[in-house]
Amino acid sequence: MCDLESGSVKVKEPSSRGRGQGGWYERLVQPCLVELLGSALFIFIGCLSVIENGPDTGRLQPALAHGLALGLIIATLGNISGGHFNPAVSLAAMLVGGLRLTMLFPYWISQLCGGLIGAALAKAVSPEERFWNATGAAFVTVQESEQVAGAVMAEIILTTLLALTVCMGAINEKTLGPLAPFCIGFSVTVDILAGGAVSGACMNPARAFGPAMVANHWDFHWIYWLGPLLASLLVGVLIRLFIGDAKIRLILKGR
Repeated sequence: MCDLESGSVKVKEPSSRGRGQGGWYERLVQPCLVELLGSALFIFIGCLSVIENGPDTGRLQPALAHGLALGLIIATLGNISGGHFNPAVSLAAMLVGGLRLTMLFPYWISQLCGGLIGAALAKAVSPEERFWNATGAAFVTVQESEQVAGAVMAEIILTTLLALTVCMGAINEKTLGPLAPFCIGFSVTVDILAGGAVSGACMNPARAFGPAMVANHWDFHWIYWLGPLLASLLVGVLIRLFIGDAKIRLILKGR
């Protein structure tokens, strides 16, 4: 996650100060390419960890694979794009001033395309039987309509933790730090361990979209858009109104 304008390690969108020095390619094209690449790598690792998950490891293998992969990819690529790799994170970053509105939809398109590529690659390298037994790593936790309310609430809460970690650890100047990439990865690991049995702990519409498209599994797919995006709006309100630093906060600035 980084200064999206310069791609520094603060999830701020490259601003005129950082990215303007590099020209249109560094400001507009390169960040989208990095979001596509990072999303593809993250979702490939995530899907493969689910498809190849053994019965003895439970949720531990997917939790560690998702969290460690995300932390490493953010640490590696975050200085170029901000290291979002998640439409919900991009929305939260935009709401707190870490991403220009004009870059939000290009980022979303890049992330969704990356998710599709990552899921397709996971299918290509997996034995067919394992792939279909795991439904291509698409989210199948919610099977009945009675589970929907709990799953939506879980996705909101789990994504709130992730988005707060991103925005407070990588954008908000008062709380940002050099360990933000790994804290963000740890938040994903914790969320999967805690909420995987309730909703699948997606927290990322791109992570849901890619496998759903490849495996053609769309049951309750909307949950993994609604929950994370609502959480992003909640985090934006919390930071803009109450817990952000003076540069981000819109009210109660004091003197």
